[in-house]
Amino acid sequence: MTGSGTLVPREVVDSLPESPGVYRFLDGEGKVLYVGKAKSLKKRVASYFHQPGSARILAMLARARDLAIVVTATEQDALILEANLIRRLQPPYNVLLKDDKSHPWLRLTIDQPFPRLTLHRGPRQPKERYFGPYPSVHAVRETLRWMQGIFPLRQCEDRQFSTRRRPCLQHQIKRCHAPCMGLIDQESYARLVRETILFLEGRDRQLTEGLTREMWQASQERRFEEAARLRDRIKAITHVQTQRRSNLKQGTDLDVICVTTTPGPASLQVFFVRDGINLGNQSHFPENTDELEPAEILESFISLFYSPESGEAGGVETPLPPPEILVNLPVEEVVWLESTLSRLRGGKVHIRIPERGEKRKLVELALANAEGAKVRSLSGKRANRQLLTELASILELPRVPERIEGYDISHIQDQHVVASLVAFGPEGMLKRAYRRYAIQDPASVDDTARMAEVLRRRFRAGGDKEGSAWPDLVLLDGGRGQLHAVMEVADDLGITGVAFCAMAKGPDRDAGRESLFLPGRSEPIILPERSPVLFMLQNIRDEAHRFAITYHRSSREKDQVRSVLDRIPGIGPERKRALLRRFGSVRAIRAADVEALAGVPGISPALAEIIVHTLRDCQEIV
Repeated sequence: MTGSGTLVPREVVDSLPESPGVYRFLDGEGKVLYVGKAKSLKKRVASYFHQPGSARILAMLARARDLAIVVTATEQDALILEANLIRRLQPPYNVLLKDDKSHPWLRLTIDQPFPRLTLHRGPRQPKERYFGPYPSVHAVRETLRWMQGIFPLRQCEDRQFSTRRRPCLQHQIKRCHAPCMGLIDQESYARLVRETILFLEGRDRQLTEGLTREMWQASQERRFEEAARLRDRIKAITHVQTQRRSNLKQGTDLDVICVTTTPGPASLQVFFVRDGINLGNQSHFPENTDELEPAEILESFISLFYSPESGEAGGVETPLPPPEILVNLPVEEVVWLESTLSRLRGGKVHIRIPERGEKRKLVELALANAEGAKVRSLSGKRANRQLLTELASILELPRVPERIEGYDISHIQDQHVVASLVAFGPEGMLKRAYRRYAIQDPASVDDTARMAEVLRRRFRAGGDKEGSAWPDLVLLDGGRGQLHAVMEVADDLGITGVAFCAMAKGPDRDAGRESLFLPGRSEPIILPERSPVLFMLQNIRDEAHRFAITYHRSSREKDQVRSVLDRIPGIGPERKRALLRRFGSVRAIRAADVEALAGVPGISPALAEIIVHTLRDCQEIV
């Protein structure tokens, strides 16, 4: 067709409806190249062939061989579906967010006699209170750290709470009142919970006024130690909130989203403000933005950032849009975007550029943070690139590796054997590329055979979401045995263009004395103990080990739960889930009496007796 070089038939474009929807350009193999939304599918798709586009779009059209569409009921549905498809399909010509992990929250389990305050990530339950979202797990943990000193609610898991025999260290350092040991009554604890909610909702003035009245009353009644304790709490609350609160009025909920306007890779900064309190900031470096204007990047980012998968708050847990979103550049489709975000929120959402006052200062601060994050990111990439260049020279690789994959095996006495894959490149650890494997072949009786099985499965699977078919370098946790086994796999599958290296720990497993084994080389390479390249390889290996250990622990715990509870007659999947929801672990179920077990929905007194006797006869420690 004229103007593009695309082989998408003209009759396909002519047959499109004048309805809102989402279109996908596909290549000759049916892979999605680009996803877009439209108020009118026919007009929007036809515009690609009548208006000259950027080099990026022209390159996409040159590869396009087919077109797929989905007609939606409304324009808002089209925008949500577009974001969902981009997030799931990762098209190479769309703006892509690198990190789709859900945002962390503070969770208060108010449906329990002694509620627990803890970090939460994932779908939210209706019977619990959530505060946030926070920009990072670090921000939540920092909040929890200083909150424990002011509002010492328990943070232990239910299974620990129900089985504890003496107060834990948190009580000894005055960061928990030990309700597990009955050292605080339920009424006093409930008052502490109410104060915590007031604080997290930003109603610190109401909270401090109440505590001040209590302090003066205690003083008049000559309970001076109690009055001093209340005075110290008031000071701590005031100090913390002074540091966190912006000059915005209480009850202000907004996000600030700014994109860099300087040349080079795009950097975005998001500030979360809830109840007038700045909960922190978050940096984003979207992909495929080289030829886009900053305003286009900003619009695409907002759409992806808030739109949940499948139009529901499932899958990737995205934050609900606040009533106001402050930006540093005008958004072209602002009416469309506001309408969609208002629908997601269930109330009005406004996107605007503030011109003066405290909100303008917030935008300027966010923009400065976006510029600073960009500089730091580029510096980190340059440092990693230098290390990869040095590694290529040391290992005599034909080219500088853009992607290193690290592998590790984890098990305890050959039980619950699992493996991990982690990836590293100039941008650092590529967490979207991480994979984990359960060892399936019973013939894989040692770590050498298991490593060979994992590499065989990985290479047979081909590429991944990152778009890389193969790594440039495979880093194995092991010695010559693992290297030889993996090289046999590569030879069997005809793998070329991939370098292999096994990293064995030093004498007495000392870090810093590792040996690097290479194919066809009789002697290992031993790097200086303080070599930056060695530090980089150690970090990749340790990350693979951490990832494998996490999966192994999860696999072992699930199997332990199955092995014990499945022995009990009358306990099926539903009753098992009900018991674990109530008690948290098999250990806590074993410690419960008949009366407590019979209080679980679906558990009769007779079945509770069976559970008690079966678990007490069982010797597994879980």
